[in-house]
Amino acid sequence: MFKAVVFDIGRTLTNYGIPMNWSSLYRPAFEYIAQKYNYAFSEEQYKIAGNVLTKYNTRINPREYEVSSTEIFTEILNDMNIDLGEMKQIKESFYNYFRQDCLVFPDVEQTLKTLSAEGIKTGTLSDVAYGMDNKYALEDIASIIKYIDYPFTSNDAGYRKPCTKGLEILSEKMQTEISNIVFVGDEEKDMVCAKNAGAYAVLINRDDDIKDYGQDKMIHTLTEILQLFGLK
Repeated sequence: MFKAVVFDIGRTLTNYGIPMNWSSLYRPAFEYIAQKYNYAFSEEQYKIAGNVLTKYNTRINPREYEVSSTEIFTEILNDMNIDLGEMKQIKESFYNYFRQDCLVFPDVEQTLKTLSAEGIKTGTLSDVAYGMDNKYALEDIASIIKYIDYPFTSNDAGYRKPCTKGLEILSEKMQTEISNIVFVGDEEKDMVCAKNAGAYAVLINRDDDIKDYGQDKMIHTLTEILQLFGLK
């Protein structure tokens, strides 16, 4: 009997409307920062920023351990010869550039509300992009976070999926055996993480493409998850 459900955030609960690999948007993001704060970045500075970001781009260079935003932006600003005192505004603007069009999928709130009303424990396990602080990552689900008991990201775990550490920590926090937890995500690493941890792996496939990531179940709308808990 399932007693809890953990959700990935991006493309599971929210839609960002941008490519999963941000490489092509590094320059526009820093141009956005330059315009907002009247920086006159040189071509060399744009190149430096892009090179550092590529280094930490997990779509290009996968890693299981998490790296903080402070570490990443300290490297960027030092290499660009920008005072570290300006990190807060630059970092915030960088992340906000990518979050401008973020929307919660329309099937999410009612699903979470139903689970919460039935006493089903809920959590999130999301890999943040480029060390994005929880302040920004969880703000994307601000409208529904009241239905989530354990909002959690790779910042909290210190590791990224498919490492199972995040699910193991959530299992302890929820006081629920991992075998009684449903994990819902949209990527192969989500399914590998769930299966390796011993959770029930549910792939949400919103675009109907053929996807076989070893999942236990595939759904097309989030409301379908309610069936696993005997709810409709």
